[in-house]
Amino acid sequence: MQYLHTMVRVGDLDAALHFYCDLLGLKEVRRKENEKGRFTLVFLAAPEDEARSAELQAPELELTWNWDPEAYTGGRNFGHLAYRVDDIYALCEKLQAGGVTINRPPRDGHMAFVRSPDGISVELLQKGDALPPQEPWVSMDNTGTW
Repeated sequence: MQYLHTMVRVGDLDAALHFYCDLLGLKEVRRKENEKGRFTLVFLAAPEDEARSAELQAPELELTWNWDPEAYTGGRNFGHLAYRVDDIYALCEKLQAGGVTINRPPRDGHMAFVRSPDGISVELLQKGDALPPQEPWVSMDNTGTW
């Protein structure tokens, strides 16, 4: 068995790409548009997974954007996406500066949770050992659900 991808439906493709690529740091690796089905698929890979994505088309995140508007609710019901990151504090700072709420701050220097524009829960895990606790994260409370 081989993990291929996780698919999430998005209501606003531009907002989703801004979150996943510009803020979170994923890379768009391919895109498929289906006029008959009226949808676009955008496949993303973490920077350290780009080579495997090119070779195996895995592991990836598939964003599915249906051209006809739909309301998506309950994004948390599938769980969450998880990414290992080089510097959890720097990424959380970048996300926060980009308008993203840090739902579970990285108080322990190891783990944080944020949500995509479509309500998908994203877990961030520090690569290697946890970073030493630092402000403002240590004093931040959880916000909303994560």
